[in-house]
Amino acid sequence: MNQANQTTVSSPSTSPTLHHVRCPGASKTDPAGHQMAYWSWGDPANPRTVVCVHGLSRQGRDFDVLAQRLSAHCHVVCPDVAGRGHSDWLAEPQQYQILTYAGDMVQLVQHLKASKGITAADWSIDWVGTSMGGLIGLALSTVPPQATGAQLRRMVLNDVGPRLRYEAIVRIGDYLGVPRQFATEQEAADYLWSISTSFGPHTPAQWLALSRPMLRPAPGGVGFVLHYDPSIAIPFKAIDAEGAAAGQAAVWQMYDGLKADTLLLRGAESDLLDADTAQEMTQRGAKARLVEFAGVGHAPTLVADDQVAVVEGFLLA
Repeated sequence: MNQANQTTVSSPSTSPTLHHVRCPGASKTDPAGHQMAYWSWGDPANPRTVVCVHGLSRQGRDFDVLAQRLSAHCHVVCPDVAGRGHSDWLAEPQQYQILTYAGDMVQLVQHLKASKGITAADWSIDWVGTSMGGLIGLALSTVPPQATGAQLRRMVLNDVGPRLRYEAIVRIGDYLGVPRQFATEQEAADYLWSISTSFGPHTPAQWLALSRPMLRPAPGGVGFVLHYDPSIAIPFKAIDAEGAAAGQAAVWQMYDGLKADTLLLRGAESDLLDADTAQEMTQRGAKARLVEFAGVGHAPTLVADDQVAVVEGFLLA
């Protein structure tokens, strides 16, 4: 068995540690590059590594429940994509693009390999990508392992595929980047729930836990604002129906070339990933195994026990 795929069993982590990796400049206005934050769960020396990447307006702490469960067996790394969470904001808004993020992930994987002292050419990692995080994973899969430093062993695509419904893109664009300030965490959590009911049922405690990392102290220290650079909305809102359709062929090409064993998760009521596209993904390319969750839209949060168990079973099998 490859050393990178051996299972190490230890006590699960109770909380993550925050780290940063420097990424090269995304544009001429960013010559010094930028810092990308990532949350580390489990033993950082463990060669068995899972990278979990969040959706468009989210951040790495979204994966706390899943990461804690996996951390007894794996080193789990949950980055804050550029412009989100504890990562730097980009100087040029048009650089908030999948290819920029994929380039940052190459830096992250190389950094992790070096920090573990791994020299094997066949080191492999697993990937869990929710929505945008899945697209980043597909883009990364097109980069040769000699360049990234690792092969993709298993891929979890959480409610995302090559064909995305434009109506859902418009829905997300309606709230993305709109300035908001909240007097209390609970007020912010209530707002976030109002735009996220498609995530499916959560207890008040679960939702507050998901909401807290989405907030930063407001300027002046009174109240809270959302954690991300509002400029991430600029390139996103520039997508029109024609552009969305044009991008499908490129993403299908990425998916058709994917070599990793693939699990596709779908909220049964998702307005972003339709059922026909999900079924097509089981028949071509990586021929993903499809699991749907009733009563959930876009996107499953991987907090509920049944969702965590499906991902855990797939990655640790």
